[in-house]
Amino acid sequence: MIPLAILLFLNAAFNVIVWPRFYKRVAQDPRARDAEGKATAFLKVHVVLIAIALVLALVSAIAGVAALVGVL
Repeated sequence: MIPLAILLFLNAAFNVIVWPRFYKRVAQDPRARDAEGKATAFLKVHVVLIAIALVLALVSAIAGVAALVGVL
């Protein structure tokens, strides 16, 4: 189960490191806001995708701990 735990922790770390940085780039993109400064569909969709990735990171971390303690 240790290889599984390592894989899950690596997945969690990747998501936590990469996606917040990606959000910074998306938020600065000219397509993220309209002329009035309101969030566009471009920004909203990316925020949802990033939120899902971060939830999956949390699930992966929890599953990694479960794999280490022998629950999985």
